[in-house]
Amino acid sequence: MDSHSKTPNRSRELFEQAKNYLPGGVSRNTIFRRPNPVYAQSGQGCYVTDVDSIRRIDFANNMASLIHGHAHPAIIRAVEEQLHRGTAFTMATVSEFEFAKLLCERVSHFDKLRFVNSGTEAVMACIKAARCFTGRTKIAKVEGTYHGTYDYAEVSQKPKPEEWGDSQRPASVPVARGTPQAALDDVVVIPFNNASLARQILDTEKGNIACILLDPMPHRVGLIPAANDFVEMLRTWCDQNGALLVLDEVITFRSAYTGAGEWFPAKPDLTAMGKIIGGGFPVGAFGGRDDVMDLLDPQQQQIPFPHSGTFSANPITMTAGKVAMDLLDQAAVDQINDLGDYARASITEAIRESAIEACVTGAGSMFRIHMKPEPPVDYRSAYMNRVEQQQINQLVNHLFDSGFMMINTCTAALSTAMNREHVDLLVDSLSVGFQQLERSI
Repeated sequence: MDSHSKTPNRSRELFEQAKNYLPGGVSRNTIFRRPNPVYAQSGQGCYVTDVDSIRRIDFANNMASLIHGHAHPAIIRAVEEQLHRGTAFTMATVSEFEFAKLLCERVSHFDKLRFVNSGTEAVMACIKAARCFTGRTKIAKVEGTYHGTYDYAEVSQKPKPEEWGDSQRPASVPVARGTPQAALDDVVVIPFNNASLARQILDTEKGNIACILLDPMPHRVGLIPAANDFVEMLRTWCDQNGALLVLDEVITFRSAYTGAGEWFPAKPDLTAMGKIIGGGFPVGAFGGRDDVMDLLDPQQQQIPFPHSGTFSANPITMTAGKVAMDLLDQAAVDQINDLGDYARASITEAIRESAIEACVTGAGSMFRIHMKPEPPVDYRSAYMNRVEQQQINQLVNHLFDSGFMMINTCTAALSTAMNREHVDLLVDSLSVGFQQLERSI
């Protein structure tokens, strides 16, 4: 029986209604499944139960945002208390600066910090701050990296082979139809982990680039960590050419106690954050050097970078986020990262015992399965051809039908609510999935 015939009836009924009010029946394409999405009823720890009472182990954790899983008791208690005091004010709140204090004291290269409402907004603010600080308009970014839905940040996010151009000078490719050519012209695309070629491309734009935007372990590039020499080159180039280095840690801040920036001796000027720092609520933040962040200071007579947001730093998110990050101490980070190591090793062994061509990549508490014999090294080698995409879809559907939720590229983001037993169950199901793929080849 395929995954379509297993789709619960209640979800089908809800979807038929939702299509009348939402484009495609959904508000975010990432949760869409054919012939219809499955509707959640509740979540507890690492389990999600749908509207037909089917329970699954959640390895997706709302696209890597739920570091402690669902409905953590300490977060629930703190939020309940705050709900009775109010949800949003046209006033400052104590929770705002207390949470900012926690993050700034945790990360040495955060002098100051501002809260926003999403990772997209955090990246957008970093780009605007860099332009304001440097007086330049262009940015540089790695080919195939996702940085949210800002026109400039999403350039060459998912180019196809017929679009991506010469490997020596990757093209600036739009995601959304109607993207202004001016936006494409203001984005310089560089290859991942190729320091010499990236430098050559950047050198052609000396004096024009406001910032280089870098995800230290980009999902669409294959969940491959950035190489030290690559990050060091970017840092040096920025210093030599008056540009800022912006680290997008919306996803990777979970990877170490002070974020994935801890992996590299070279430190960024600005960092964008989101996902786990919200404790399960919508959030974004950006922080960094005093001289850059002070562009937002409203005490100035003329503010170089005016910045606000109706729900930015709302006390619900601030409360939940602070509890979540307090819970994510060094011991918790070590525990979840060790579980990630165990998962990657176990999956590698399962692949070895099968006849399928596959590999697993990632670091910290995340991993991704590729239907390739060798780990990719950049976006172009990570790109899935038609057969690989079909195999990944089949594997993800098999896991879903077997009681496991994964991100749709067969990627997982672990939570502290998980242990080795949950990973073992996943690996057992993956082994069956590999056998099914073998038979279909």
